[in-house]
Amino acid sequence: MRTLYLDCGMGAAGDMLTAALLELLPEPDRFVDKLNTLGIPDVEFRREKAIKCGITGTHMSVLVQGEEERAEDYGHEHGHEYTHEHEHEHTHEHEHIHEYEHTHEHEHKHEHEHTHEHEHGHHHHSGMHEIEHIVADLKLPEKVEKDVLAVYGLIAEAESHVHGVPVSDIHFHEVGTMDAVADITAVCLLMNELAPDEVICSPIHVGSGHVKCAHGILPVPAPATAFILQGVPTYGGGIKGELCTPTGAALLKYFVKHFGDMPVIKTQAIGYGMGKKDFETVNCVRAIFGEGEDKTDTVLELSCNVDDMTAEEIGFAMDRLFEGGANEVFTIPIGMKKSRPGTLLRIMCKEQDREKMLHLIFKYTSTIGVREKVTHRYILDRRIETVETPYGKVHRKISSGYGVSRAKYEYEDLAQIAHRQALSIEEVKKLLEDV
Repeated sequence: MRTLYLDCGMGAAGDMLTAALLELLPEPDRFVDKLNTLGIPDVEFRREKAIKCGITGTHMSVLVQGEEERAEDYGHEHGHEYTHEHEHEHTHEHEHIHEYEHTHEHEHKHEHEHTHEHEHGHHHHSGMHEIEHIVADLKLPEKVEKDVLAVYGLIAEAESHVHGVPVSDIHFHEVGTMDAVADITAVCLLMNELAPDEVICSPIHVGSGHVKCAHGILPVPAPATAFILQGVPTYGGGIKGELCTPTGAALLKYFVKHFGDMPVIKTQAIGYGMGKKDFETVNCVRAIFGEGEDKTDTVLELSCNVDDMTAEEIGFAMDRLFEGGANEVFTIPIGMKKSRPGTLLRIMCKEQDREKMLHLIFKYTSTIGVREKVTHRYILDRRIETVETPYGKVHRKISSGYGVSRAKYEYEDLAQIAHRQALSIEEVKKLLEDV
């Protein structure tokens, strides 16, 4: 299993993730050339060698109209100021993001950039509709285009929530837009190039203290970043400033499936994506890529015995448990005390779903007690692909691992075709064998 592990002990920003992933490729310069032929308006990517704490890595610069237009460096100094003016009722969204985007990379140059921005008239703003047009013009692979817009959607949703305006009213500052499109597109293309089977990330160091921006003094993590990282393990630390940017947070939230310690990996490549500033701790995102072990996970096994429910009532309860997110629900006929026939109801679920499952069991069954057992299971890696057939789209589940690989069409799709064609399920399977 191709596994990508991201060490975000110093937070994450879009260009740091780009640099770390870029180092995993055998020919990174060729990929940079590819990025520069995408046609992102006024954008140029530059890959530079960087050394932190004696470790050599890569720093990525994104130039907009020949300049590093960003007013970042928000990440590691308490009280960093941002005073770019808002020029639209709802422009604060992306100015808020990109006036302090990419925490680690650049020395403080706010005054120059603020002046430069006004000299060059960068007062235009784009909404999600314009972003979609920009991305569509890049002629990206369909999957990459979908990924880019999905990541941007996470940022827009967060800012919409923070500022209390609809997503349709969120506007992105022109310069920040090109910078963010560049970072997000680069990471999405790199993920497509590396094609990991799973992406795992350490808990994310978000920094501590406060930052000062056009809206006033904000706590770290900034509200948009905090919203995006809901449900993700994060922690603060001794570094005063913001280590994780909204773009970095959105990219991690979208691509990472598991957060935790580094798993067992036979390492094939290591990448260091460097920030600009120096600290006692190496200022980087580290990416480790290689072959991981076949999948295992932990599930709860919840069981109860009932002898006073009808078959219909048990079936109804099973349906509610599946709807609630149970991995598996099944019954076993048993003999109970006083020689009464009964039913053992067993539910397999994720640990985080324990309380929900217990609530559903007690609500929809007559039991007065539930037993719990923690079990480990070995599972094949699974993915769903869509197959175009003469009879319509059919979803196929691909399972692999432990030296085996198998495929199976989804029953609901087979049933629909069988119904439309007046065929049996077996006949439909035979029709699809040559697809």
